[in-house]
Amino acid sequence: MLFSSSRGGPPWLAASLVHAAVHKTLQDDLDSFVERKQDVVEGPENDALTEELLPSDALLQRCLTCLQDISSQWQIQLPPAPNTKRNLYVSSHAIRNTRRKMEDRHVSLLEFNQLFGLTDGVERSYFAVFDGHGGLDAANYAATHVHVMLARHEALISDPARALKEAFQRTDAIFLKKARRERLRSGTTGVCALLEGDRLHVAWLGDSQALLVQQGNPVTLMEPHKPEREDERERIESLGGCVTFMGCWRVNGTLAVSRAIGDIDQKPYVSGEGDVSSVSLTDSEDFLVLACDGFYDAVSTSEVPSLVLGYLQENGGDGQHVAESLVAAAKEGGSSDNITVLVIFLRDPAKILEDYLAHGSGEGEPLFDFGGGGVEVASDHAG
Repeated sequence: MLFSSSRGGPPWLAASLVHAAVHKTLQDDLDSFVERKQDVVEGPENDALTEELLPSDALLQRCLTCLQDISSQWQIQLPPAPNTKRNLYVSSHAIRNTRRKMEDRHVSLLEFNQLFGLTDGVERSYFAVFDGHGGLDAANYAATHVHVMLARHEALISDPARALKEAFQRTDAIFLKKARRERLRSGTTGVCALLEGDRLHVAWLGDSQALLVQQGNPVTLMEPHKPEREDERERIESLGGCVTFMGCWRVNGTLAVSRAIGDIDQKPYVSGEGDVSSVSLTDSEDFLVLACDGFYDAVSTSEVPSLVLGYLQENGGDGQHVAESLVAAAKEGGSSDNITVLVIFLRDPAKILEDYLAHGSGEGEPLFDFGGGGVEVASDHAG
């Protein structure tokens, strides 16, 4: 997709090419690629575990061959371009900051339907931020697989909120197998957003967060999973774990989050089961901000609207680099952690600024005061 974009190709075409190449690859007989590997699972019985694996190098070469064949065919006849009603404007930025390693990962898939061959006429886009700890493996795995689990989920069309929530669980389950096989100890929090027609679904594990801003006002979509939450503490203690204060509240004296993908040594106390909330969009929403705790620990949710609108005012409604300004604000606010920010404008940034200037922002007044009600958020919290 990056190669296509560098040559001026539209993103939808690159996504369609990827889907066609993968589909063609999977239609082939892959038995010749299979490797069977036996390993010993750590545990009281040291059980032998045999898994069938596909070597990535050989499979990638086969996929590239299919991609070349399809590209040659499409030079003669391109598929039709998709019809889109919602124009999204995305700004993203991530820095290692003062940490030794960059363990954050983020994903932005505006062409979700084209990438997975969905043709039901419902527009979909997917965005995610994953904040790894104890290594890169879990964050890399989640950034690569959660959206695939979502696209393959049997309930994607009928119940997308459940599909998004369970995509976390399925990714966690498969990563734990990889972690046992390869002796991995890393974990990752995550927050994912699926824009599906006029609905927004947000799922999360841990303390990465999503914030919706409507008419200049923040709308709370979620409550982070932290050990000090009463329901999280009760869940952990009922399983035989403990929550202790060591600079901050931690699960079994180690992790400062109570839910995550991976963290094999802390299962089941650190749960891989996410929560999800859903919102009906009314075209009055301004933007969505996904970010890791490196951002939200230094910038409060109430500060985000004014920071974004202030940036738009300084830059004439151009929001291209607004994520960089938010990252800078978090760093100036004292964050020493990795910082990743995704800003998804649900309306043209220039139009947002125009509305802001038209309605004013007097001292002590909300940025917007249209007299309307807020959006309705439906939540499905895991036990």
